[in-house]
Amino acid sequence: MIINILLPYKEKFSKNKASSVSLTVSNNLQFTKYKKNIRVFGHNVKEPMHEENFIGFENSWNIFKSKNENIAQKMCEFLNHEKKSKQIIEVHNRPYLINSIYSKLNHFHNLTLFLHNDPLEMKGSISINERKNLLSKLNKIYCVSNFIKKKFLIGISDHYNKVVVLHNGVKRVQNFKPNKQKQIIFVGRIVKEKGVDLFVDSIKEIYNDFEDWEFKIIGSPKLGINKFDNFSKKIKMNFEGLGKRAKMLGFVDSKSLNKIMQKSSIIVIPSIWQEPFGLVAAEAMSNGMAIISSKNGGLPEIIGKNGILIENINSKKITKNLKKFMENENLLKQFQTKSWDNFKLNSKIISARLDQYRNELFFKN
Repeated sequence: MIINILLPYKEKFSKNKASSVSLTVSNNLQFTKYKKNIRVFGHNVKEPMHEENFIGFENSWNIFKSKNENIAQKMCEFLNHEKKSKQIIEVHNRPYLINSIYSKLNHFHNLTLFLHNDPLEMKGSISINERKNLLSKLNKIYCVSNFIKKKFLIGISDHYNKVVVLHNGVKRVQNFKPNKQKQIIFVGRIVKEKGVDLFVDSIKEIYNDFEDWEFKIIGSPKLGINKFDNFSKKIKMNFEGLGKRAKMLGFVDSKSLNKIMQKSSIIVIPSIWQEPFGLVAAEAMSNGMAIISSKNGGLPEIIGKNGILIENINSKKITKNLKKFMENENLLKQFQTKSWDNFKLNSKIISARLDQYRNELFFKN
């Protein structure tokens, strides 16, 4: 069995700049029983993760050619040159590439798609006909949440067995629930839809009343790049203007983020858009953090009853619930324990599920 993973161009499969899709693929690679048989195709990067599995391509000389189409074409050329049939191809988050990949391959392969975002907002899967076309060409479609699966199946009355939920896996580094410090964090891109401004407004209300607590924002407007736009510069100014206990760290790599999460007591996830999955929530649970989150998209599915979920989130509601935790140590510890004990999305388990699906595809065909 040979497995070929195609990453979107924007994904940097590197140790210092990996974002959610790259991290998920890397985590699965660590625990799969097929690691020696897996190739990851993507845009060429320095110091790639799993270097022995990674095949990086440079941009086309044709500046008008789609960067994603270029990587997909070069992968197909690579596979056609091998002349080996029945390989598995896993395309991540680019449904519009399926037609061209399907037509370019000279041999029969198991073609699959991973959806990490709302398919109704992605090129190649917006309309019912486009999604029916995908079902006709794909052997399996993996959705990162039930929320995404339901979106894909709107207007679809058959092929249900081809569309499955496979949550993103997260590595739990420590064996015991970590000791916590009085620290509250926001983690995510510094953009309006992530609700970071709501977090800042909330911290403004409590900053002077809780002088033994620290507050941090971790993230940048674009994943892996610490370059701030006007919105993020304003967020930084307003947040750090509160005092020395409020710091905006910018983008940090996954290892550094995990260390911050280990010692942080509370995370606020105030997304105002429909989060497809909520990787940050899963990471927070793996580190035993108390969670305050909006009730949007796939977040309730990941958090369940193990955190506080807020309908129609705003800064006042965040402040109210932060005070509940900060003023009641027993309640805080109760939710930290819930988060730790009920963490189910371990990468080892998710990787085993994916391997089972791969087995079914390979031996069925």
